Amino acid sequence: MTPTVELRTVHSLEPVRHDLLGVYADVRADLLHLPNYAVAAFAERLDRHSEEPGWVAVLAYEQEQPIGYAYANIVDSGDRWWKRVTPTPPAEYTGRHALALKEIGVRIPWRGTGIARRIHDALLAGRNERYVSLMVNPLAGDGKVHRLYESWGYEDLGQSQPSPASPVLTAMVRAIR
Repeated sequence: MTPTVELRTVHSLEPVRHDLLGVYADVRADLLHLPNYAVAAFAERLDRHSEEPGWVAVLAYEQEQPIGYAYANIVDSGDRWWKRVTPTPPAEYTGRHALALKEIGVRIPWRGTGIARRIHDALLAGRNERYVSLMVNPLAGDGKVHRLYESWGYEDLGQSQPSPASPVLTAMVRAIR
């Protein structure tokens, strides 16, 4: 049975920053020793991303406790999001505003309950952009995370390594509707 969960959409980081950092630390607990996954590195990215155009987050709460989140912002053809993808993505995706899903995570007790998909779908609801893109570590969960995104309609677009400390990621894209 899916737990009773409240989804909250926010457009400002400050009221939810603490909740995002707490959920992130739980979700990535086994990776926090790696520089790219450290809470401080995530906090820096979160702060930077929240200043980018169209930043939005959806957080899931059960009994007022944060259990999951996703956040995204708008990217255009000149954004580093697209410039780091190889091979160069087709103009069909980059020639107009797209939504870049930067992070999504759900605490372990709520995984497999459909909460991640509910958060994802709430994030995409009512969007004007035609496409959404995300980047996934193809090794995460022995490929399980990549396969999950494929089941949500995402297709591989190329590879990206956002920073020297980051693993090589698979860039994925799908139509929002």
